[in-house]
Amino acid sequence: MSKRVNTVAILGLGLIGGSLARALRERDFCERVIAYGHREPSLRRGKEMGIIDDYTLDLDEVVDRADILVICTPTLIAANVLAEILPRLEGRDNAPVVTDAASVKGSLMTAAVKACHGEFPPRFVMGHPIAGSERSGVEASRADLYENHRVIITPVKENDPSALSLVRDMWAATGAEVVDMDVAQHDAVLAATSHLPHVLAYALVDALAQTEGSEDVFRCAAGGFRDFTRIASSDPVMWRDIAIANKSALLDAIDLFSDHLGQLRTAVASEDADGMHETFTRAKAARDRFSVILAERGQDK
Repeated sequence: MSKRVNTVAILGLGLIGGSLARALRERDFCERVIAYGHREPSLRRGKEMGIIDDYTLDLDEVVDRADILVICTPTLIAANVLAEILPRLEGRDNAPVVTDAASVKGSLMTAAVKACHGEFPPRFVMGHPIAGSERSGVEASRADLYENHRVIITPVKENDPSALSLVRDMWAATGAEVVDMDVAQHDAVLAATSHLPHVLAYALVDALAQTEGSEDVFRCAAGGFRDFTRIASSDPVMWRDIAIANKSALLDAIDLFSDHLGQLRTAVASEDADGMHETFTRAKAARDRFSVILAERGQDK
């Protein structure tokens, strides 16, 4: 494909930002990819690895040089970065498009409106790639991270159509399937399907680790425990921030699960074989349908 823009700037060169940089360079979406951050060693490492063309520690410089600014920091930090960037764009001709990869959209929407005196900035397009790994850091990045995965764009009525189109094209260039979703719906869906599972994995591992004889528990754990708790190896800071940023939707998801778990506990305590069988059967059918969806997307692994 022909190059769409001159310069894409990655703000936060970790797994997500580094993988985006790799993908855009491989697909020739832009002439160059630069990065900005506060930690020079990781930025320097990214340049040494050929992931980016250049980097800077100067926010004004990266804003001046970029056609697209992609905020790839943890969610709470992303809100702070927005508050620094958006005032720099006011009144500028040909201001860069700003987008993000954060897991929570409502908190970023609030931060953007606050930074722009009560108005949503038209050239800020909120996005979220549904891809990742329990590994973190620029060394873990890879160009195919987004292939056959969804990227959710959450447009608002104030968005500049050309900015929306450019952000969609950028993510499509990585091999992702780009879909639109309402902000509130996004946060509710992600709370249930991503944020809650991480919270449960952390809670289970932490609970078992504090029991007497925990070493024997982990030594004897089978594949199911390994698969379910793998995500508890994810970055604790990132998931702490996500839990805070998506507090309301996550609490709703926790309460729903707690009620359902309570019902299952009652069934186990009363040896309600029919009740347990119905629950397990419904869950198996739902998971089998999900497996079909994954297979259709090429993610059945």
